[in-house]
Amino acid sequence: MHTPESEPVLIATQIAKTFPNQSGGLNIFNNISITAAAGESIAIIGPSGAGKSTLLSLLAGLDIPTSGNIRLLGQPISQLTEQSLAELRAQHISFIFQSFQLLPELSALDNIQLALDIQGQNNSLNRAKEWLDKVGLASRYHHIPAQLSGGEQQRVAIARAFATSPSLLFADEPTGNLDEQTGAAIIDQLFKLNEELNTTLILITHDPSLAQRCQRRLKLHNGELEEL
Repeated sequence: MHTPESEPVLIATQIAKTFPNQSGGLNIFNNISITAAAGESIAIIGPSGAGKSTLLSLLAGLDIPTSGNIRLLGQPISQLTEQSLAELRAQHISFIFQSFQLLPELSALDNIQLALDIQGQNNSLNRAKEWLDKVGLASRYHHIPAQLSGGEQQRVAIARAFATSPSLLFADEPTGNLDEQTGAAIIDQLFKLNEELNTTLILITHDPSLAQRCQRRLKLHNGELEEL
């Protein structure tokens, strides 16, 4: 699925999120709007506790806003069933997390092949090998995550994310668990692959130098999102 050229990949309009508490509700943010075009890279920065990861969950359809509307790839997600939304994510959206989120009992190769199989890709084994080769892990096909360094695990996660040719990629603090040198190499790889595939990238980070690599930078602070 590709949205018409005239329609952005992601449109969030006046979204708010409130969590119930003893005093009636905690507003994380109010009336946030954001649009992401095909191939665009956007960094969302802000202090810890500002709600960056909550916002990402809403934009990706993993959580539901208290109010407001979100369209993903031309689909109003509030009107989709859970199954339809899950299929939309499986076919067109990928994620990279700070904690890698690899299945611990599966090899590097199997972690990538599983994502391709879920998507219904043909020749998933060879495609998985090609992607591990791309991220420099040809000698690690059969290693499980516990046998890989943090940087190698994140390379597997990047390969898995891009192998499914996503229209939209969400990355939440992708270098947060890595040392500075390893993190820099991971980011170089992430942006190189993103440019090659022309994927829309929405990146959550507290790292200003990482945010500078994106075409647009937005700051989430005191419940508001401002363009920098």
